[in-house]
Amino acid sequence: MEHLKPEHGAPSPLPRALPFVELGLLLLVALLCLVFYLRLPGRLPTEANYQAVREHLQAQLRPGDAVLLFPWWTERARLLLPPQVPIYGYYGSDRDDLKAHPRVWVLGQPELPNAHEAEFLSAFLPYRTVQGAPLRAGTLTLTLYQNGRYRPHRFVASEAYARARVYLESPEGVRRPCPFDGTAHRCPGPPHLYMAPEWHESLYEPRRCLWMHPPGGNERLVAEFDGVPGGTGLRLEGGITFEYAFGRPHLSTVHMGVDDASTGERLLDVAVPQGLSGWQKAERPLPPGAPRTVKVWTQADNSEARHVCLDVFALGAPGEGA
Repeated sequence: MEHLKPEHGAPSPLPRALPFVELGLLLLVALLCLVFYLRLPGRLPTEANYQAVREHLQAQLRPGDAVLLFPWWTERARLLLPPQVPIYGYYGSDRDDLKAHPRVWVLGQPELPNAHEAEFLSAFLPYRTVQGAPLRAGTLTLTLYQNGRYRPHRFVASEAYARARVYLESPEGVRRPCPFDGTAHRCPGPPHLYMAPEWHESLYEPRRCLWMHPPGGNERLVAEFDGVPGGTGLRLEGGITFEYAFGRPHLSTVHMGVDDASTGERLLDVAVPQGLSGWQKAERPLPPGAPRTVKVWTQADNSEARHVCLDVFALGAPGEGA
């Protein structure tokens, strides 16, 4: 039997049907979007929900408490929670040690699309334990955790900046003072040469840290701090801020460090090459003994766009005093 073949040149039925298929797909997408937006209000908290959370926090807050947002992008809570409590929420904050806080309140909205609660808990829970029953306020959950990653801060350079001695120092030891004007220690030279605490971001994480743009060449910008206690963990955290870590291959490595002012011993040193973003960290134990004076410094051969912010801490043991 001969197979029936379409007559030569006869149009295929598929092209004629394509507009109807496309229309059907568009209608399906529109219907799914409509269902999504109709259901969304039921997943969002109301003003009354936030008020209940606010009142609970105000009654239960202790000094040193913090709030962590879950998911991290639920920023509206910042406008409605008690102003005295620090609030954390940024890309990657699920893994933040929040080491300055013995207790952490997690304000969650697990019913939001793409909340991924299991992934959040996997990153957040290690060394943390629930304290009491969670509060449920509509679609909001508020859960208190004891923070086993807490480390008491015995010294914080960004808090002691006003009493620091700041200067530009050559390899030969020649110093050019950077006088304090009540806000910042301003150095001779371009206006970006100063030391002061500011808010900056590196790899999405905001920090209040010490702005210490290196002067360039082999000269260093130095800040001396007295009273750094022994028997602690001396920790340096710093980095190149915002987009300045990228896109400039001709720029040189930034060096940040901490020296013992009396002996000249190098206590900590961090190198940040071009292209490395995020807060870089180094730590070492300080032996017990009398408080010491340390020199915190930055240096880069080429100072162009070396937007450096850092902080130095003397930390107690994990969980100590929690």
